[in-house]
Amino acid sequence: MKRFTFLATMLLGTQLHAQTYNLLIGTYTNSGKSEGIYVYNFNYLNGEFKAKSIAKGIENPSYINLSPDQKVLYAVNESGAASTVSALSFDSASGQLLFLNKKSSEGKDPCYVTSDATNVIIANYSSGSIAVYGKKLDGSLTNPKQVIQHTGKSIDPGRQASAHAHMVQFTPDKKYLVCTDLGEDLIYIYNYNASGKENILNVKTVLRSTPGTGPRHLTFSSDGKFAYLAHEFNGSITAYSYKNGNFQKIQEISSVEEDFKGRIDAADIHVSADGKFLYESNRGDANTINVFTILPTGRLAFASRNSSLGKGPRNFAIAPSGRYLLVANQNSNEIVIFKRDRITGALTDLEKRISVGSPVSLIFAPIQQPKKK
Repeated sequence: MKRFTFLATMLLGTQLHAQTYNLLIGTYTNSGKSEGIYVYNFNYLNGEFKAKSIAKGIENPSYINLSPDQKVLYAVNESGAASTVSALSFDSASGQLLFLNKKSSEGKDPCYVTSDATNVIIANYSSGSIAVYGKKLDGSLTNPKQVIQHTGKSIDPGRQASAHAHMVQFTPDKKYLVCTDLGEDLIYIYNYNASGKENILNVKTVLRSTPGTGPRHLTFSSDGKFAYLAHEFNGSITAYSYKNGNFQKIQEISSVEEDFKGRIDAADIHVSADGKFLYESNRGDANTINVFTILPTGRLAFASRNSSLGKGPRNFAIAPSGRYLLVANQNSNEIVIFKRDRITGALTDLEKRISVGSPVSLIFAPIQQPKKK
């Protein structure tokens, strides 16, 4: 009987572990309400969560990225001319983050970071530049291998007086890097030479968005055949077909009501893992999460509009099970958990909140148990 109880307990523990992921949260520390980067246990089957660890002393880690092997976390440190990018080792079992090193961002106010097995690449918003770093054996950062400066502007004299690189993202085939520049109303597609020592990125093509729209974030469909671009200023979403580094526009659709008056400040955009739905967030006076059905042609059909139940939905993430969508409401200092209908894509409030100061960036990561010796 004791042996049966022991085995049952072990099995239950294994099942609970299998349905729990790490939730990593990047924040602004200058708000005075955050201490750094937070790690939570999140049960993606029932939406329960529990605080796990905090990496303190990391200044304004507003956007974070995990290395492909999940062992190193990279965080931009958004602090004007003194901005840096940091590398921290990550133990997924304990949730502990340990500082490795940091390097100058080679620009002002980095707002996005991505990585592969070889390089770490950031977008500097205020200075409109991209910086590429190599990785040492432990995942720490080398000195910059390449810095690319954008120099253009667009028609908004206040927000587009200079270049503002906003996102850097690999294409699904990993052959190219896409950079959206909100200040120039341009989307750069760079040829990507991962093993290069200096010329890692070289311009392939440049796409123009409608002047004054401010291209911000881009995401790809789950099959890699389509891409969707959110424009910050007017909340429009452009759909593209994608193949071999080439983007062809197929649709432009609005994420706001026809008679909406006020600031939109579109922020984030993601496709559900099943490829059926697109989600997009608007901040400003809107504060909404918008849902679109993805048609077989790649075009979008509006499905529903939901309050973010907070202010400033900067970033959001869909839990691995697809059952939940978590929204980081930066200006109301909490993460709202929505239950997601996997058939209709609809969102309903789970009435659970994670209280975190100025949450900006959310990442789900599997918990990997240490190997037995």
